[in-house]
Amino acid sequence: MKFNIWMQKHQNQLTGLLAVLIIISLLFTYLIKNELVATIIMAVASVLGAIPIAMHAWSALVNKVVSIELLVTIAVIGAFIIGEFEESAVVTFLFLFGNYLEQRTLKKTRSSVKELTQMAPTQAELVDEDGNTSTVDVDDLDEGDHVVVKPGGQIPVDGKIVSGTGYFNEASITGESAPVSKADGDDVYAGSLIDNGTVTIETSSVGEDTTFGKIIELVEEAQDSQSPAARFIDKFATYYTPAVLIIAALVWAFTQNFELAITVLVLGCPGALVIGAPVSNVAGIGNGAKNGILMKGGNAVNSFSHVDTLVLDKTGTLTTGKMTVSNVASFSQDKTVDLATLAAVEASSDHPLGHAITKYIKDLGITDLPQVPELDTVKGQGMVGNDGKQEILVGNERLMQDNDVEITSENRQAIDDRLDNGDSIVMMAVNKELRLVVGVNDEIRPDAFDGLTALKKAGIQRVVMLTGDNRLAAQNIADKLPIDEVHAELLPEQKVDFVKKFKSEGHKVAFVGDGINDSPSLATADIGIGMGTGTDVAIDTADLVLVKSSFKSLAHAYILSRKTVANTKQNIFIAVATVALLLLGLLVGIIHMASGMFVHEASILVVIFNAMRLL
Repeated sequence: MKFNIWMQKHQNQLTGLLAVLIIISLLFTYLIKNELVATIIMAVASVLGAIPIAMHAWSALVNKVVSIELLVTIAVIGAFIIGEFEESAVVTFLFLFGNYLEQRTLKKTRSSVKELTQMAPTQAELVDEDGNTSTVDVDDLDEGDHVVVKPGGQIPVDGKIVSGTGYFNEASITGESAPVSKADGDDVYAGSLIDNGTVTIETSSVGEDTTFGKIIELVEEAQDSQSPAARFIDKFATYYTPAVLIIAALVWAFTQNFELAITVLVLGCPGALVIGAPVSNVAGIGNGAKNGILMKGGNAVNSFSHVDTLVLDKTGTLTTGKMTVSNVASFSQDKTVDLATLAAVEASSDHPLGHAITKYIKDLGITDLPQVPELDTVKGQGMVGNDGKQEILVGNERLMQDNDVEITSENRQAIDDRLDNGDSIVMMAVNKELRLVVGVNDEIRPDAFDGLTALKKAGIQRVVMLTGDNRLAAQNIADKLPIDEVHAELLPEQKVDFVKKFKSEGHKVAFVGDGINDSPSLATADIGIGMGTGTDVAIDTADLVLVKSSFKSLAHAYILSRKTVANTKQNIFIAVATVALLLLGLLVGIIHMASGMFVHEASILVVIFNAMRLL
């Protein structure tokens, strides 16, 4: 047992030693002209190389698996018996070197997980009820605990800032290195860094439950899973190895040519076929992880590569989900005073439209706000304030009509222009006079147009928007993007019906969403794609997660999935064609043990190098 562990630990060093022994033997053969010493060195190399291979073969047999290592072991023993020491040494070296390259490829692609794990915070500064701080393990924190993070520190938990401000580097979460300014009430994520400022954070998630923890978990799950091609090849190898053994036995029985039978065994080993698909799969997933794309296994890669119809939610997917002021129409002589009054009214509102308006006015530099009357909320309409001297109305058109505010033709034109643009409208009237018409809309993601264009060029045939928003707002967004169909004012179950309809028509459908209401559609589609900024439910349901929530990442993921599947097919073709040509050459007498083994093992290196191109 200890010897087995030692051999596994030092297998790479053993491979290097074999290479040195083979080179020394060749020097004795061709330069020093001492065949005896050269043969002895090759024999030693054969034995040393065969040991780890035979051990793997025996372990597999104990578990009732007939492995490729068994074929190689029998072939090497046979070559050793007939005195072909050079061939047996080269066979073991090339096989072990192929394993070494495969391990290097897997290690390189899995380094993304290791780097993420090393980046995960392990300690936090816990603040108790008396304001005292103490260093604790992250795993000892509970939801609701307060932790303090100082400049240069790493955020240990997911949570919300309860005091302080700072600039945060969230590259480990979003992939974007530009610092983000955050203050009271803003969400922060474990793994991000605070460049300057000191903040106190109320914990919402710890450890594996944080966004950062889920990223690590998703990458690990993805790289441990298999594609359909990999599962097929594993099953194929289980039957193929006994078949080659039987064929070799039959060749020996009918020809009595032991060397020929051994050659069949060696050349029949489908080493390139066995490792070709897993290496391509892991390399592709590794590339995705490096670029903020979490593919949940080979099935996700394979399914996405065949998609021809892309279905998208609007809010939070095509758009950022953040409301911004698109236009302000003023109908008084002092727009600045009116905007200050509007900001004073909206400052007490929790509505997203109110937040967008107050931010817009603050960004204009208007910070000196007047006193306004005490406000009452009118459900579904807005807010009303009246102190006997001044009546202020802020809300929708129905609020204006119910309070006898006159809508002039100029007012009507401004309102209709905003409606035609798909905006939500907030109006302000003072003493029955309409002063402001403000249009508020959701921002389109800045890379949506280029990303969707790239997807269409890569092979997506149809792009469809499904949204619960009103038709005007949906069509306004669609007109600015390369979208083929728009279906608006839909309930979640109606979105699912559309996805089922597209599938029934024979299309391969990908659904991209971010909210809880998108989860049924994400699960129903051939592949569900979740935005990394979306809800936990949407991310858990999705087959593929875009950590950066960008359409550039989506296009990269689609192109990468197609390249990964193509790469897998190339490797399968290379492996099968090599074995077929070698056996054909063996039958016609132009391929022998040495040349055939060299070509066979070289094919393993070819498929590994081919897969590494994906990185």
